[in-house]
Amino acid sequence: MDITVLGRGNIGGGLADLWERSGHRVTRLGRDGGDVSGAEVVLLAVPGDAVEKALSSVAGLAGKTVVDATNLYGGARPADGFSSNAEYVKSVTGGPTAKAFNTNFATLFGQVAGARARPGNLWSGDDEAGDVVSRLSLDAGYEAVRLGNLGMAATQEGLAGVMFSIAQSGLGEFVYRMAPPGQL
Repeated sequence: MDITVLGRGNIGGGLADLWERSGHRVTRLGRDGGDVSGAEVVLLAVPGDAVEKALSSVAGLAGKTVVDATNLYGGARPADGFSSNAEYVKSVTGGPTAKAFNTNFATLFGQVAGARARPGNLWSGDDEAGDVVSRLSLDAGYEAVRLGNLGMAATQEGLAGVMFSIAQSGLGEFVYRMAPPGQL
């Protein structure tokens, strides 16, 4: 798959490394942006309050499948009129959109492949993005766990704060797994 990652930090860089090892062709874009017209999917992995600026620096986004891995912290809000960054992304691109990889700790990406059981990667979004999210999750060492449609992205963005609070309350960084009883 041809993937363009917008953001070279822990999330973007870490996932790009994992996907390259899985055989994907990955283009990495930083603050200067660039052209994503050749990409089959775009990962948006920038600070949550930088989404508008990041998208405005990229050409070729129309109709692209975008996986939004951003989070909002410290009272930051999505663009006016949107309940989540993912809904704003959809309004800009018009293509299939998913919120994913925002509730996983990037520092653990390198350890996921050795996990006893495949950890979860929560996602919410358009049905049309489901196959891409499932494939990219598996290729990064995760099992995709659907939270709901794109309307659930705001809930998922809020859940990221819960995950980080749990880590800061003594557990430390962790992975999670959700499985039906027959797969325990």
